[in-house]
Amino acid sequence: MGLLDNMKAKLGPAKGKVSDLAQRHEDKIHHGLDKAAHVVDKRTKGKYSDRIHSGTGKAKGAMDRLAHKGDSGPDAGGTTPGAGGTTPGASGTMPPDTGRTAPPRDAGGTPPPDAPPPTS
Repeated sequence: MGLLDNMKAKLGPAKGKVSDLAQRHEDKIHHGLDKAAHVVDKRTKGKYSDRIHSGTGKAKGAMDRLAHKGDSGPDAGGTTPGAGGTTPGASGTMPPDTGRTAPPRDAGGTPPPDAPPPTS
């Protein structure tokens, strides 16, 4: 048995426990992710809002996949609803993106001098 096989054998029960905890506390985890995203967005004054929304959506998607891995429902083998953004109906979710776009940037990531100021 190789090193990787040993690690998988030892981590198997832990993954089951984490999955169970994620499933039981799914609401609290989603609320915590939304709350953390809101705090970070507020402290950065909306400068990284798009990235924060994207990261929050990805974290929620990963958590949902972990929590519902053993389910045999309709979503068991497919995509997770809300994985790309906020979860519909969840309390404390951040408002959806209003379609605003970031000002154009050059290769270095800085906006050109004639670009309009960001709206926050």
